[in-house]
Amino acid sequence: MGAPYARRRRPSMSGGLSVCRGPAVLECGAMPPTADLPRSPRPTLRDLWRDASGSAVVAGFVAVVVGAASSIGLLVGAARDFGLTPGQTASWVLACYLAISVSGGWLSWQYRAPIKMAWSTPGLALVASLAAAGDLRYPEVLGAYVLTAGVMTALGWSGAFERLTSRIPAALANALLAGVLLPFVLGAFRALPQAPVPVGGMLLVFLAGRVWFSRWAVPAALLAGAGLSLAVGAVGPLTGGGLGTLVWTTPEFSLRGAVTLALPLTILTLASQQLPGVAVLRACGYGRVPTSPLITGSGLASLLSAPFGAHTTNLAAITAAIAAGEEAHPDPARRWVAGLSAAFFYLMLGVFAGWVVGAVAAVPPPVIAALAGLALVTTTLSSLTAALEGDYGREAAFLTLAVTASGVTLLGVGSAVWGLVLGGAVLWVKGRR
Repeated sequence: MGAPYARRRRPSMSGGLSVCRGPAVLECGAMPPTADLPRSPRPTLRDLWRDASGSAVVAGFVAVVVGAASSIGLLVGAARDFGLTPGQTASWVLACYLAISVSGGWLSWQYRAPIKMAWSTPGLALVASLAAAGDLRYPEVLGAYVLTAGVMTALGWSGAFERLTSRIPAALANALLAGVLLPFVLGAFRALPQAPVPVGGMLLVFLAGRVWFSRWAVPAALLAGAGLSLAVGAVGPLTGGGLGTLVWTTPEFSLRGAVTLALPLTILTLASQQLPGVAVLRACGYGRVPTSPLITGSGLASLLSAPFGAHTTNLAAITAAIAAGEEAHPDPARRWVAGLSAAFFYLMLGVFAGWVVGAVAAVPPPVIAALAGLALVTTTLSSLTAALEGDYGREAAFLTLAVTASGVTLLGVGSAVWGLVLGGAVLWVKGRR
């Protein structure tokens, strides 16, 4: 925070870069944030051949596996609740991975830095909660995606990204994130009586993984759940399959969609993905990369892919440290290849989206629910800790978390918005006093 103040001051509730602090930033470890790399010219194919390394390619692959396994269950569950066809679900997956691949690969090449893109897992959790509650129709959801993408593009294009995010109270942003994710974490344990053998095995493998192989805990739990489901004969028939195909659905714009989904989705994406993603790049020594083009690129990718089902594309946060850290390559100037590697493997996942969706859909729903919950444990814990760590905003943050996690809908508006309204009102009154 800097040198101590000469006189006592009220704790600040801004400081967006503190949102959802976790170990990701510390994993880079190669360079202090001030030791930025010198600006490099745009690379050529000869530069790619020279800088390519097995460790960078593997780092990109690992980042994709960890990221995909952690939230694909949420997507398939939400698609099931929306009543989407296998083709529409595969289009959702393909559009997401295509947007992630193209934007991440282009930005990594353009700035010669390991810029990894991802979809918004907290945003996907919010969409899944609305799908389960039946609050919005699928075309309205796509309209909300377009609105969020438009706002994100405008923030990046105008350079207003940092000015706006500095006004979002960090405690409320973290509380909103924790409130959205907490029901899914609880769902992992509620699924135990429904499928005791596969879900119980997943819990044991996940707990063991957090001790001995933390990075692979979620993929290991996925394999354990799938294997045990197969062993007890609970796996359904494979549906869909084949290559992914884009399916256009015309977005519908409504006030209910804008308030219930677009507004909280924008705040979640800014606070839980974009800001931590920028922080990871800076901590790993890539502060020379301008922020505005990254936000603009993610917004444009989201805007183009939304009518095909894709929710928000944004900077990766946790998995970004895998591509930007020392394990990608000891030389920071050669880690940009890990960004290209991640883009390639995301493209491959998108091409075979039909098979991916079919395989996940064949797994019993309780196992999918358990996988989604276990995958969100670390993010929920870090956001909860950050939300409640300060005395000044703790009460407001807890109320935001409680209302958001309750899932209550009033006047057609979802709990995430009411949580922000109540928490913000408490902070405002406290500030006036």
